[in-house]
Amino acid sequence: MIQQRTLKSLTRAVGVGLHSGQRVELTFRPAQPDTGIVFRRVDLPDPVDIPISAESVTDTRMASTISRGGAKVQTVEHLMSACAGLGLDNLYVDITAEEVPILDGSSASFVFLLQSAGIELQKAPKRFMRVTRPVEVRLGEDDNLKWARLDPYHGYKLRFEIDFAHRVVDSTGQCVEFDLGTGSYARDIARARTFGFTKDLETMRANGLGLGGGLDNAVVMDDYRVLNSDGLRYDDEFVKHKILDAMGDLYLIGHPLLAAYSAFRSGHAMNNLLLRELRAQGAYEMVTFEDEKQAPVGFARPARAW
Repeated sequence: MIQQRTLKSLTRAVGVGLHSGQRVELTFRPAQPDTGIVFRRVDLPDPVDIPISAESVTDTRMASTISRGGAKVQTVEHLMSACAGLGLDNLYVDITAEEVPILDGSSASFVFLLQSAGIELQKAPKRFMRVTRPVEVRLGEDDNLKWARLDPYHGYKLRFEIDFAHRVVDSTGQCVEFDLGTGSYARDIARARTFGFTKDLETMRANGLGLGGGLDNAVVMDDYRVLNSDGLRYDDEFVKHKILDAMGDLYLIGHPLLAAYSAFRSGHAMNNLLLRELRAQGAYEMVTFEDEKQAPVGFARPARAW
């Protein structure tokens, strides 16, 4: 049987929010089977639980924000990506502010923290959402075209193509495909950092965004070069970060997908539209695997360490 997974023990993190600049503490706690991933705002007078779902996403400007009532948690995608990469099904995330800390700008720190706490198999079958027919969302045309798509696939792979028309980004890889069953998320995807341009910084900060960003937690570029002294972590770090984000955005549906995701110039908003369209069309079925041999290659083994 392919089993659900949670943590073996507590683990904690402290950092600042990328957009809010606020100091925030996280505590990751094990959860019972079929709990899902639940964010808990413990700083509020009456703590509020916010379970993840496609419908819990209420803002996709520059990040994915989930809400319940008046409580919200911003910038959840990097942590959710780490959970997807490690196959975590059940987890409580206690948080002391309204934004997940950015840490180093990738999901690598979350992967390290979660793996250090230990991954525990639970006595319940992992429930997958298997896509049964193609689902696609598209916006714009010609130079403004962007799209995202899910196709049936016995496993989980993602293909992303970017087009920023920027000399630095254009000099790196523009398209990447990653298969979770055969690749190593920790090695191949998790270290890719968020990125931004100095020309956009003033606009972002005028809108109350990017207040905690800097060279220690993002790849920053002017018109001609990467400003970080250590350069890029991957030759195709920009497009790999878009895959990292997509994995986090898509995991907000609440279950691991069995599908092939492909996208061109997509982002948080398009990814959430795609999930909502998948739900609306009912183009999926819930499946479990009592016989591990029937499961996609690589899904029965624990997530690979560094």
